[in-house]
Amino acid sequence: MQTYKTRDEIKEEETWNLNDIYDNKDKWEKDYQEVLKMTEKLKTYDGQIQTAQDLFEYLRLSEELGYIYNKLYVFAMLQTDLDTRVTSSQALLDRASLLGQKISNASSFFMPFLLSLEEKTLKGYIKEIEGLKYFEEDLLDSYRYKTHVLTKEQEEVLSQIGEAFSAPQKTFGMINNADIKFGEVTNGDGEKVELTRGLYSKLIEDDNRDIRKEAYIAYYQPYVQLKNTIASTLSTAIKNNVNLSKLRNYPSALEKSLFGDQVPKEVYDNLIMSTKQNIGPMHKYIQLRKELLGVNELRAYDLSVPLVEGAKEEISYDDSFALMIEALKPLGEEYTSILKTFKEKRFIDVRETPGKRSGAYNLGLYGVHPFILLNHRDDLDSVFTLAHESGHGMHSYYSSKYQPQITAGYSIFVAEVASTVNEILLIRHLINTTKDVQKKKHLLNHFIDSFKGTFFTQVMFAEFEKIVHEKAENDEPLNAEVFNTAYETIFRTYNGDEIIFDEEVKYGWSRIPHFYRPFYVYKYATGYVSAITIADKILSGDQKTLESYLTFLKSGSSEFPLELLKKTGVDLTKPEPIENAMRIFSDLVEQFTELTKG
Repeated sequence: MQTYKTRDEIKEEETWNLNDIYDNKDKWEKDYQEVLKMTEKLKTYDGQIQTAQDLFEYLRLSEELGYIYNKLYVFAMLQTDLDTRVTSSQALLDRASLLGQKISNASSFFMPFLLSLEEKTLKGYIKEIEGLKYFEEDLLDSYRYKTHVLTKEQEEVLSQIGEAFSAPQKTFGMINNADIKFGEVTNGDGEKVELTRGLYSKLIEDDNRDIRKEAYIAYYQPYVQLKNTIASTLSTAIKNNVNLSKLRNYPSALEKSLFGDQVPKEVYDNLIMSTKQNIGPMHKYIQLRKELLGVNELRAYDLSVPLVEGAKEEISYDDSFALMIEALKPLGEEYTSILKTFKEKRFIDVRETPGKRSGAYNLGLYGVHPFILLNHRDDLDSVFTLAHESGHGMHSYYSSKYQPQITAGYSIFVAEVASTVNEILLIRHLINTTKDVQKKKHLLNHFIDSFKGTFFTQVMFAEFEKIVHEKAENDEPLNAEVFNTAYETIFRTYNGDEIIFDEEVKYGWSRIPHFYRPFYVYKYATGYVSAITIADKILSGDQKTLESYLTFLKSGSSEFPLELLKKTGVDLTKPEPIENAMRIFSDLVEQFTELTKG
């Protein structure tokens, strides 16, 4: 595995081609000025929408403006994420963000205006102007929000202070990506090296327990040192969300988050309850981990190391991509052929470099193509990350190709389905094709740990969010001690009593960026149970499920997410998908136990 000190050392084909958005900054600037003018024009409609034609012209302008603005913002964001230390990129992103605020201000009048219309009047407008049929579903759905939209004046005020609501997330992002330094640690060769997040993910899996412990302590040290600052940032984010929910007349912050997708609160509560009722196999696995590692005391830094000796292997990026394509063949020739072009046309930025945003993501830009960010480390985990983000990318690609702009963006609720289907197809392929017992044990271990991370850990995070938001809603204080207590309590519930708690464990909340996107993480878990049902049916040769799944990928947000999933055979309003996932996890633990103890 090569360590890159600068982006100039990376092969061009492993970097984004941002020229696909703008091939020079002058074009960005030209569009920026154009959006400024369009924003001013948008303002002129305030109080002046008197006819069906006025309404149509406003909506058409708003959509065109949104299309151009998305290009501006995404270009600036991608530039910044490649190196968060570059001030010129930050300045570009700041300009784009401020422009977004101006657009929000200019259009803040519209929702109160729309909801002041009688529904009968609006339907009359739609009959009168053919072009309004394109906007019909969104317009009529807006009436669901009637009790949650404030007066025009109040909406303008909220729009003007919108930057303040996003400030905690931005502050944590700068702390987490640009300011935090982990210091030096010892690597597997006994050398002192600078710890990065990518390197930490390797060292925490090292066979040498001393190396794991040193990396673990070093990784958490800056978070512990900044505990009060980060607690203040997270507390502010939570309180902002709670206050905004109250202002908009939602029963709770959770219900505000679920409202847009028409997801009943019972789906969220049932996810947590059903998982905890079936937590036994997880505790059994933790006990097995302790036995196989042969330690008297199991610690948090023992939870990620593979349990099968000699199972590690280095896999180049090219080999990773080829392996992924082979594993995804059950999705059909069209799917894999399109995915191959992602590599050829430089939709993927592959390598970790100094200052680059951590982790991985896919960002679909309508009218251009998906952009996938990786921090590829040439290991098995990186293959799964590639498959995961490629699932997102294909979802974006299909939705943009088959849906108009208004419905091309899919809900976050269904976003994790496509990514996780890919991961499950990959792991099933690897397990089914290996004849090496040791490798099979390693793969089963990997499947179990992936299940744990994508499902159980996310449900645990979801419960943490619910607890701390409810505390804020009850006017209870939020600080580092409160977060520590809540996090440690649920960590014990989900992981059992075998783990000896080091001081760092309770600070787990302080390093999670997703907590600044309220009630987001539970969607990983619902996505996982949906995906495991869909993937296993496809692998069994169920052609109907395959066809309905590909249709799902092409559907964008043309229907609400629960309805889209029902068409694939997954009904999350019922306990069956979660119970099915729990059975699969239990079976995996049993298989792994038999192979390792047999």
